[in-house]
Parts: sequence; C-alpha cells; structure tokens
Amino acid sequence: MNNESIMEKYKDVIEASNKEIIACRFNNEIKPLDFRPNIDGKTEFITLRERDGKRIYVRGLLFIMTKAFEETYPQALLTVNYQISNSMLCHIDNMEVTQEMVDNVNKRMQEIIYKDLPIVKKQMSKGEAEEFYKNHHTLKGRLQLSAQKPGNISLYYCEDYFNYFYGVMPISTGHIKAYELAKYGNALLLRYPSRSNPNVLSEFKDHPKLVETLDEYENIHKVLNINTVYKLNREIDIGRIEGDILIDEALHEKKISNIADDILKRKNVKIVLIAGPSSSGKTTFAQKLCIHLKVNGLNPVTISVDNYFVERDENPKDENGNYDFECIEAIDLKLFNEHLLKLLNGEEIEMPIFDFTRGTKMYNGNKMKLKENEVLVIEGIHCLNDKLTELIPKEQKYKIYISALTVLNLDYHNRISTTDTRLVRRIVRDHQFRGYSALHTLKMWESVRQGEEKNIFPYQEEADSMFNSSLIYELAALKSYAMPLLEEIDNSHPEYSEAKRLYSFLNYFNDIPQENIPSDSLLREFIGGTIFVNPAEKTKGEIK
Repeated sequence: MNNESIMEKYKDVIEASNKEIIACRFNNEIKPLDFRPNIDGKTEFITLRERDGKRIYVRGLLFIMTKAFEETYPQALLTVNYQISNSMLCHIDNMEVTQEMVDNVNKRMQEIIYKDLPIVKKQMSKGEAEEFYKNHHTLKGRLQLSAQKPGNISLYYCEDYFNYFYGVMPISTGHIKAYELAKYGNALLLRYPSRSNPNVLSEFKDHPKLVETLDEYENIHKVLNINTVYKLNREIDIGRIEGDILIDEALHEKKISNIADDILKRKNVKIVLIAGPSSSGKTTFAQKLCIHLKVNGLNPVTISVDNYFVERDENPKDENGNYDFECIEAIDLKLFNEHLLKLLNGEEIEMPIFDFTRGTKMYNGNKMKLKENEVLVIEGIHCLNDKLTELIPKEQKYKIYISALTVLNLDYHNRISTTDTRLVRRIVRDHQFRGYSALHTLKMWESVRQGEEKNIFPYQEEADSMFNSSLIYELAALKSYAMPLLEEIDNSHPEYSEAKRLYSFLNYFNDIPQENIPSDSLLREFIGGTIFVNPAEKTKGEIK
C-alpha cells in the first residue's frame, strides 16, 4: 500500500462536501481524516448530520474556545458545565463574565477559524508525560496519566496551545463554521448547529427550569467536592468513597422529601404525574416518593397508563407502517380522562387491563374508588403532556420530570454526557434483567432517543419539579458490569465505534464494588439487589 491518508486518497470527495465531512470510519472505527491505514479496509465518511459528526464538531469548537480564552484571558478558570438546546453552558470561577470578554474571545475564535490551523495529535509515553506534567502545572489531559489505562498519553496541539478532548477531533480549525458565543447571565453559552441543519444555528430554546435543576444539584453536591473523575478516583483510592456514597444517597432522599413536601403544600393536588427519558430511574423514584408522601399523611395509589391503549385496529402507525405505541394517540385519551374525572369526583370506576396479545382492553371486575387522603401517582412517557390529562384542572395536577442530569466532568473542559450515563445504565439493565446484549441495546438506542426527542423533552419545562437522578459515583460502580459487555462487540459491527468510545470512557474510572452500593439506592434498579419492587427483575429471563 502507498499509505496515503484518507484525506489524500479521497481529496475530491472531501473538498466537494464543503467540510460537512468531518471524519471517517475505517473498519467501523472512527478516525480523523489524516489517518493513514496500513491495511485494506472499508472507509465510510462521517458528516455533521450524524451523531458522531456532531460530537467531533463540538469537540473542535470547544478546543477553539479554550484556546481563545487562554490567549485573551489566561487567568480565567473556565469550566464547561452543561449541555442545553444545542449549546454548552460554561462558567468562569474567578472572573465576571462581561460583554467585552465575550466580544474579545469571539474575535480571537474567528481569527483561529479563519486561519484553518491544523489540530495535531501528539503522543508521549507515560514516563515522558510524567516529566511533562512536572514542568506544566495543568490538569489538561492529566486524567490519562492518573487513570489505570495502558498505552501512551495524547495531547492535541494547535500552534503552541495544547489540550485534550476525549475522542477524535477535526484535523483543522476551519471545519468549524456556524457557532455563537453569547453571555448568559453570569455564564457563557457556546451554541452550535443541530444535526438536521448543520450549517446554520437554529433558534435558541431556553430551559430555565432545567438549568436551575442542574445548578441546584451542583451546589448541594459541593459538600462532596467531587466535580471531576480525577477527584472521584482519588476518593476511591484513599478509601473515602463509602462515606461519599452515603452523602450522595442522602442528598437524593432530601430532594425527594422536598418534592413530597411541596405536593402536600399544594392542597388541591390529587394527581402526581412522573415522566422522564429511558433509564432515568423512574420506577425507584416513584416508589421512594410514595414513601415520603405516606410520611406526609397522603396515601398514594397508582394507575397504569399502559392499560389504556386504544384498540389495536385504532392504533396509529408510523411512516414504515408499523404500530406506533409511543405516540400519545395510542392512548385512549377519552376513556382515561373520563376515569380520572370520576375518581376525582369520588365515583367508582372499573379498571381495564390491556391484553397486548389480543390488542384489546379487558374488564375483570377490578373496581377503584379514590379515598379522601389518597392521591393518584401516574408514571409514563406522556405524563408532562397536558393532552394526556386535558380534562383535569391544572391545580389538581403535579408534574415531575426525572432524568440523570450528570454534572460530573472528566475534567474542566470535558463534560460527561447525560445521554451517555443513561445509555450505560440501560446497557447494564438490559443485560441483567432482559437478557439483551450490549449490541442489541446500541442498535435500539437511536430509536429510543428519537422517541424521547418527540414525546418527552419538548415538555420538560412544564414540570412543577425536576429530579436529577444521577449519582456522582454511579459510573465507577457500573463500569465492571458494562465494560465486559461492550468488549464483546467487534469491528464487524457498525456499533463497534460507539462501543469502543464508551469502553474507553469508562476505563478512566476506578472501580467501586457492588457491596458498597446501598440496597435502597436508585442505582440498584439497574444492577439488581434493590429492596424495592423492581419490574425489571421480575421479567429476568422472560423477555428476549
């Protein structure tokens, strides 16, 4: 072979794409465009319209922003905190964010992009890295050295600036086109395009309740002083993690108790509605909330929305002609609302049981009547959508949004995706209780995400309360379950690149043994051993 780079071999194709091609897959492994294969293999291009392409774009954009900050405000302690609405929310711990600062950094970013500067990955041995970090008092990329991982240490360089972002990068700054750096309160908002329209910025949709929840979670967790994987690993190494786990779990309980207190204060609430994306821990949260409601003198009872599907011949179909069981029109909204109204009026109803095999509602004489101190607790993907309970007065409803909104970072410039946390949870749960491989879960994940984008995320700001179900320590605990499952996926599968990315990411965490996790932890919903009723455990070995 002549050992040409991908960029050299496919120069005409890449140039014709106007830089919408940002990387490639070689034998199902993500590689930069300057990668030089030394074997024959299959090459596929990654565009900005793909999930992986967007990740690479965002890494490149963050690299440029951190370079611009270091060159214009070298004393600024910049942290990349959260992702909201195709944006990264960033804070500066030691300086006020001003419009002048934003303008100066933005000007430098545009200069860096215009010059189309190369971004070069350089490697050194661990010995060389130890010497390097003795001479450079920085945390950038240092996690690679402290983590228990074999191999070389890598840094990305652009001119004299270096940093490390955990994954493939664009090969030059000119690949970044559309972006906006804006002031957001006393923070910074770094905006980037969506996958569906990667060349322009869409309208920004603010999520004040979500940001407030993330800030609240971060503030109350300052008692732990664990905001990076480096600090988490240190706590594990010195034997303090058991105490950290107990504090983390207590903070969960305190938040649930506060939500139960808020429900009690609102004298008219008779229906509690809980919704959240996949693997948020809704089942355990709902059972914990019910305990706290009972402490407050309320008796929670449940109704399953799953028993109110429309008859099978009335169920809508998707664009492929398959039954769409996730759309809200798949619910018999008329009957559901009629039953809720009757219950709230003190009347008795006969509860249906939906027979999924026959596709019809069955009635077996199961009657229900709501007592004076009882409240309905309903969990489902549409619970934040007012259409589900459109006949019920607003003051009688209390909506809760739950998700694993991760605030732990790999380091100050590399955040951990909330979606990745939920995906790791689901991989473990699907294997533990449903007999599914990690490959099966990864194949289904894009479809799951599309359903969330359509049915859950648009309504999250409608919630009266938000519960962040993430635990600072959880990925260190899930690591030993997930990594062997990910390792089973080889490069014959398109999902290999995603499996390798998650495997590499989890490898930065030190292990936490299962026996350190309390039996009432929400995390037990995914690994097993919970003291609560776990429907997932009951189905183990039955769903294939």
